[in-house]
Amino acid sequence: MHVLILGGTTEARRLAELLHGTPGLTVTNSLAGRVASPRLPPGEVRIGGFGGVEGLTAWLREHRVEALIDATHPFAGTISFNAARAAASAHVPLLALRRPGWVPVDGDDWHEAPSLEAASSLLPALGERVFLTTGRMGLAAFAGLDALWFLVRSVDAPEGPRPVRSELLLDRGPFTLDGEREVLRRHRIDVVVTKDSGGEATAPKLTAAREAGVPVVVVRRPPVPQGVLEVGSPEEAARWLGHMR
Repeated sequence: MHVLILGGTTEARRLAELLHGTPGLTVTNSLAGRVASPRLPPGEVRIGGFGGVEGLTAWLREHRVEALIDATHPFAGTISFNAARAAASAHVPLLALRRPGWVPVDGDDWHEAPSLEAASSLLPALGERVFLTTGRMGLAAFAGLDALWFLVRSVDAPEGPRPVRSELLLDRGPFTLDGEREVLRRHRIDVVVTKDSGGEATAPKLTAAREAGVPVVVVRRPPVPQGVLEVGSPEEAARWLGHMR
C-alpha cells in the first residue's frame, strides 16, 4: 500500500515515524521546500510542489497512491484544497490531519484578526514593541508601521519588505516557557502577534504573554475544504490507515 503524506509539520513527521517499517506499507513524505534545512522524516522524501491540482492528480495516479494524508500546516490553505480536488479526481481516499487550534483561558488578553493585514491594524492601539511570530512570509503587512519596533522570529531569514524598525531572531521550535519568558523580558515586549497554528511546540509564548499581562493578536485560520474526514493526532491517522488495510 502506497501512502502519500503532505507534510512539513511536527504531526506529519510523527506520523511518518509511527508508520516507518510497517510491512507492506510504502510511505512517501512530500515537503513544500519553503524551509532551507527541514527536519526530514523517515521514509521516502520528495521536496517541491506538484504543479497544482492537475499535477498532484497525475502524481497520485502515476505512483499508484492508495491513501493521501494532508498533514500540512493549518495556514497552508491552498495545498489542502488542491489535495481535496486531486483525491476526488484520482479516487484516492483522503484524510486531513489537522492539529486543534488554541483556546484562550482565564487571564489571556487575545485580539482575533482574520488576516495579517487586520492584525497589523490592531497593533498601534495595543503596544509599541511587538514580538512577531507569524513566520517569514507576509511581513509586508507590517512594513508600514514605522512607529513600532518589531522582534521578528522565523526559521529562515525573510525576504521582501518588512518593518524598518526591527530585529531578526532566527530560531526553530519547540520553544520552552522559560525561554519565551526571557524573550519577552529582554526585549521589553508589550504585544505578541501569532497565527493560530495550534500544537505544543510554539504554545509557550501564549503562557508567557498571559503571565506578563501582554496582549496577543491571534490571526484566525483560513477556511478548509468541507466534507473531508479530519483527525487531530498522528495516532488517529495511523489507526485510519490500519483500518483501510
